[in-house]
Amino acid sequence: MYHSWLDRWDERRARRGEEGKKPSDFALDAELAFPGAEKITSIEEFCALADQAAADPAFFDDPNVSDQGFERLDGWLKFPSDISTDVEQNNVVSAKITESGSFDQAMVIFHHWNASSRNRQIANFFSQRGITVVEIAMPYHFERSRPGSVHADYMLSPNLGRTIQSVRQAVLDGRKLIRWLKIEGYQEISVLGMSLGSWVAGLLAAHDSAVSKASLFLTAGSLADMVWTGRATRLIRDSFEPEIELTDLRRAWGPLNLENHAYSLARPDLDLHVVLAKRDKVVLPELSERFMQRLEDAGAKPNILKLNCGHYSLAMPPYILLAGLSLKRFLSPANKSARRA
Repeated sequence: MYHSWLDRWDERRARRGEEGKKPSDFALDAELAFPGAEKITSIEEFCALADQAAADPAFFDDPNVSDQGFERLDGWLKFPSDISTDVEQNNVVSAKITESGSFDQAMVIFHHWNASSRNRQIANFFSQRGITVVEIAMPYHFERSRPGSVHADYMLSPNLGRTIQSVRQAVLDGRKLIRWLKIEGYQEISVLGMSLGSWVAGLLAAHDSAVSKASLFLTAGSLADMVWTGRATRLIRDSFEPEIELTDLRRAWGPLNLENHAYSLARPDLDLHVVLAKRDKVVLPELSERFMQRLEDAGAKPNILKLNCGHYSLAMPPYILLAGLSLKRFLSPANKSARRA
């Protein structure tokens, strides 16, 4: 009875999330994902470039590394993104810093798609336990929102190239922030990603050895499959279906598929923590299980917590409390991976 109510609550929450969303057109825009690809006009050509990018370990490296332009004031940090887009507000990264008074550990948080506010409770909880929390704005979120848009429609959309550009921008922004944190003197860097933010956090952890712990909430490997099957992305699928098949979408977004980065996530000096919802209709459990198996096959030993709730109801007690306590134990200095022993 309770879980039936919980499922209905999740569905009502999903419907509220659809309010104000409008369908947009399918587009390649390959030059946004792969600079210099202006002449790409077919899905096959796009997929060929995506295959190359998925195999390129430097795709999420910043060729123009710059640690200039950081401005810190009253608990806020601003700095220029190293990817320039046609939305001026999106080109400046904002991050809220909740200090712990210690330089032992900092945690960078990537929120879920269309998050409307940062999470003061999480920030305060961990800052009071010696972990400085930095809540970064992903592209087209919070202070970076596109004028006139009611949701972050440019971050995840039926525009193949812009979605890759946006996720890559989020990863590069995160890497730039982590370089700054290391310069400031923080010893250990952790990342926490929620839903779409887990893809960003996962990609960042896979490519940046400065990250020693990564916690992924409500995650899976294939972003293409998540969008195709998920409750929150029906409008995007509606735009895709007349134009592209799932098999091609998997190739097109191959660089964003965490399964393709499993061996990097299995590196010995990275600890992984995963929180999954057994009743999730946004990130289907079978997609998450496939990713977990891929990680284990690559040699990773993720700390996995599965809760009997849905995607949105994870934010409700007791599930959020159980997830928070699990994350607290994972981030504890006493919790070191057996692989490091």
